[in-house]
Amino acid sequence: MPKTLKPKDSFEFFADKLLLRLDVTLRAEVHAISPLVNRIADLVKETGCVAGKEFEVILALHEALTNAVIHGAKEDPTQMVRVTASCDRDRGILIVVRDPGTGFNVESVPDPLMGERIFSSHGRGIFLINRLMDEVRFKRGGTEIHMRKK
Repeated sequence: MPKTLKPKDSFEFFADKLLLRLDVTLRAEVHAISPLVNRIADLVKETGCVAGKEFEVILALHEALTNAVIHGAKEDPTQMVRVTASCDRDRGILIVVRDPGTGFNVESVPDPLMGERIFSSHGRGIFLINRLMDEVRFKRGGTEIHMRKK
């Protein structure tokens, strides 16, 4: 039986079917987000693991990293945000973003489409991630997001 790369309570990806596996960290600086997202976008496109769905994956990753850097790490360049990704043709791509923050309760995030929030220029990241990805899970008190797209 193939060796799994993630714990039982996470999505399972098997080493013998992987098209992509990465583990990177970035300083909690907003200007570091786009270069990393662009590098990962190139890898996702090259592997073809989510052919035709690259836009959704890349936008969700950008939103998750932005939340991690701004809200989790408070844009402190001494803090690091970690991104891991695994992709195979059968299960799609799994991206995990971890930040060093104190976390949050996802249930307390207001709906950006209700009331005056519809006119706000921010506060749509989690909403977008949930719409773009097939599965989204928050772990470790909200300091970790697991996103999957098939």
